[in-house]
Amino acid sequence: MTNSLVPPAGPQRTLALAQLTNAVGDGAYYVTSALYFTHVVGLAPARVGLGLTLAWAVGSLVGVPLGRLADRRGPRGTAVLLALATGLAVASFLVVRGFVPFVIAACAYASAQSGLAAARQALLAGLVSAGERTGLLAHLQSTLNAGLAVGAGLGGLALRAGTRSAYLGVFALDAVSFLVCAGLLARLPSVRRAQARKADALGVLRDRPYVVVTLLNTVLLLRMPLLSLGLPLWIAERTDAPTWLVSALFVLNTGAVMVFQVRTARGVTGLASATRAVRRSGWVMLAACAVFALSAGASPWVAVGALVVGAVLQVAAEMGQSAGSWQLSFDLAPADRVGEYQGFFGTGVTVARTMGPLVLTSLLLEWGTPGWLLLGGATLVASYAMGPAARRAAGRAAEADEAIRPPALVS
Repeated sequence: MTNSLVPPAGPQRTLALAQLTNAVGDGAYYVTSALYFTHVVGLAPARVGLGLTLAWAVGSLVGVPLGRLADRRGPRGTAVLLALATGLAVASFLVVRGFVPFVIAACAYASAQSGLAAARQALLAGLVSAGERTGLLAHLQSTLNAGLAVGAGLGGLALRAGTRSAYLGVFALDAVSFLVCAGLLARLPSVRRAQARKADALGVLRDRPYVVVTLLNTVLLLRMPLLSLGLPLWIAERTDAPTWLVSALFVLNTGAVMVFQVRTARGVTGLASATRAVRRSGWVMLAACAVFALSAGASPWVAVGALVVGAVLQVAAEMGQSAGSWQLSFDLAPADRVGEYQGFFGTGVTVARTMGPLVLTSLLLEWGTPGWLLLGGATLVASYAMGPAARRAAGRAAEADEAIRPPALVS
């Protein structure tokens, strides 16, 4: 794998372009949606929060069956259809005028997004060799951050204008971005469908070792709302650092991922290197939490220094954990059920985004320094538990792959 920010030509670059396209639209959507729903649609902030929580809860539930659909019907066609469905769901926000239609549209959006993520992972697994997947995912993560940054800038222009037309333009942009994404995905080669298995309502839930790996990864992902919620509140409530530092730390994180995620993933090539990467990230995250805690009660510039150092450590932990978890999520899934397993693994992101704000605000704002250390300690414990859990899951995955392998011909 190269250090280039641009993946090799062919399917890998097409996947990156599809990621970049809808990331630009999503970036604009993320920075404007809350104000659109409250100021333009007229919903109360509490109702917006409730509606989105319900939507992502539904999305987490349908991710697995939609991933299973990608395995059975083909990931390319499923991904194209779900990209179109996501664009249609975003477009429906343009005509939403009440709480119930908002919840219905949000559920459609979250469901299509969750299914699209699973289908794209299954498509990636079918197009790219096992040894190249983590490297490509690193490229896609860098591309995602670049697209979100561009989209956030466009969304900022809409916020500056503050008009209904500007907000509607953002939603139209996001809807069109998914149409373009669908067109790019349709250009990719077709991937062979998985062999049909006897229907099992529980599916991936029967694979207890993989469920444990997913739960441990969810604990590691609780740091996701740290940059958008935990640190801004910590800086404002517990330190004397200037509030503009929130934006600077966001830029630092985004830029670091864009530049260094591919390089960080270079050494992750299998189960052993993936678990080592996750384990190292646990120690780095513990160090980041300890440094963040030092910013409380310090002079403004000492607090700024501690927060910057902590942010550097945090993004290093994030990139290592991401690379390791990507490798594990694919290596531990049976070859004929990648979409279903990726749909389940992806629920960790939804759970972290749902529970993370409550966990972080309780730990950091109410407990202070002990809360930071508890967060770092929980991350370290989960990162060390990942090793034995992954080894057990690998044995289960090997048994599943052996079961679907055709018998050898006897002469």
